[in-house]
Amino acid sequence: MTEVVVHVYDVTNSGSDNTNNTILQINRFFKDGIGLGGIFHSAVQVYGEDEWSFGFCEQGTGVFSCPAKKNPMYTYRECIVLGKTSLSKSKVNQILRELSREWPGNSYDLLAKNCNHFCNDFCESLGVPKLPGWVNRFANAGDTAVEIAESTAVRFRQAKTEIVTASKVAYRFLAGITSNNNNAGSPDSPGGANRNSPKFQQPAWFKNLVAAGAKPSTSTTLDNGQEQVHPQKPLQQRQDSEAATLRSYEM
Repeated sequence: MTEVVVHVYDVTNSGSDNTNNTILQINRFFKDGIGLGGIFHSAVQVYGEDEWSFGFCEQGTGVFSCPAKKNPMYTYRECIVLGKTSLSKSKVNQILRELSREWPGNSYDLLAKNCNHFCNDFCESLGVPKLPGWVNRFANAGDTAVEIAESTAVRFRQAKTEIVTASKVAYRFLAGITSNNNNAGSPDSPGGANRNSPKFQQPAWFKNLVAAGAKPSTSTTLDNGQEQVHPQKPLQQRQDSEAATLRSYEM
């Protein structure tokens, strides 16, 4: 049995003193002040004097090691004992070799696949608890926000499609009422024989609406699956139709 320790750093590798100081202030407020979380780097130490973590690189594995508490890119904060593993040193080394293949450096993602996610994966393989929630809470919150935004965009596209479809159905319905009413007044139509049958009295604005109007736009589907709406009439004709409709309201 040997202890598994996670080392936590403040992320102060931006290259700008102002940005680094801002991050330190954020971490002091959100972690030290209210216990919510912050912007942290983490690494796991097990067997030996080195800690293991994950970062970005263009080629090869993103898994790397350095002396515990000595990562020169960040500002050391604290260590947390996660428990003890019953795995042998050779088994731990085997796990690290497997993780090195599974975590290439070019797969690094600040929200979805960062050093804290790697440490959680490593700890799970070691059979000890994962990192405390506050270590990676900001990244998890950001990832959730992205998922919500993407889901909202999908729902918006679906709603837009449904609105376009409904407008087409409404137009056909209104046009059908107008057509049936006109046929009812014709001597050659079956309705023309019954002079006493009730008629749908169309106000002027309704006639203008259907005649000029409001035929919905046609649409085409783009390569990305989104629907593009094309107006049926040139701008001037549509403006003339709208003006005629407004005048009929005023009469």
